[in-house]
Amino acid sequence: MASKVDRIVARLQEKIAEGDYYEAQQQTRVAASRYIKTKNWPAAIDILNNVAQSLLKAGQGGSGGDLCLMMVDVYKQAELKPDSASKGRLLTCLRLFAPEEPTRKSFIGEMMGWSSKFGEYPAGDPELHHVAGSLFAEEHEPYEAEKHLIIGTRDSAEILAKMEYTWYKEGDAHLAPHFAARAILPYLLVGNLRDANAAYRIFTKALSADNAGLNVQEVATPNSTTVAVFPSLPLLNFLGLLLLAVRRGAPEVFKGLLSKYAAQINETSWADPLDMIGEMYFGIRKPRQANPLMDMMSGLFGGGGGGGAPQQRRPGLRDGPAAPGLD
Repeated sequence: MASKVDRIVARLQEKIAEGDYYEAQQQTRVAASRYIKTKNWPAAIDILNNVAQSLLKAGQGGSGGDLCLMMVDVYKQAELKPDSASKGRLLTCLRLFAPEEPTRKSFIGEMMGWSSKFGEYPAGDPELHHVAGSLFAEEHEPYEAEKHLIIGTRDSAEILAKMEYTWYKEGDAHLAPHFAARAILPYLLVGNLRDANAAYRIFTKALSADNAGLNVQEVATPNSTTVAVFPSLPLLNFLGLLLLAVRRGAPEVFKGLLSKYAAQINETSWADPLDMIGEMYFGIRKPRQANPLMDMMSGLFGGGGGGGAPQQRRPGLRDGPAAPGLD
């Protein structure tokens, strides 16, 4: 059977080499469908995977993307679990897509949906999210990158923090806390204190290194923890102290921070995220609408600020630096 599949793939790849892309795509669908009818999932996947990659390498994103989508559908019919092999095929194909290919977005969505249904992570496999988010970050698509990196792997925090810092550098210095918060607050909202701290550490380290005159001060807390203080950036101090309060599980500290920085917080749209953080980590309940987490995450990852700034392809302050809930 393996040799027969190999011959089919070789014949289809010959058509691609000859430039007969449409015929290669159509014959691939026919060949794969025969194996799907007999539930020979490995053979169908092998044909679709190999030909899809060849089409993508040939710059045929629409045809290659169509076969990629068909392959994910076979994964679902076969009830295939996410493992190194099944994910590896998808990620190899994903990296071959041109950034501007419309089919790629559908492929990413279907890929995440499959891993959510048949894997152990309800929001989709973290490794798949990490690779998708990393690609979007490289392509200067911050809104799309954030959606995936927030629920990626432990390596995602560094990519996200560096992306936010690069984005911040295109604008005004006093907006540093707003860009740092784009990583820190969502991480807290999904219960990931580890990566919230990592994002804060990476962002503030880069900020200090690039701004020798920032006058950063190190302050020791009563429990011997050292906290960096930025006299000219009170909201950045608030974020650092918020992380400390969450680590300690200290509701009185949290309430004190809200009171101390009330004037600065009132100039942002952080109130709703902070209400949720208060409930999640400190048991401080407040009346809220039905399904608040979904509303909040939608706001955090949405494009544009309060003025409805357009989502431009390349990030920048004038393109809308902070999403609702973080500006």
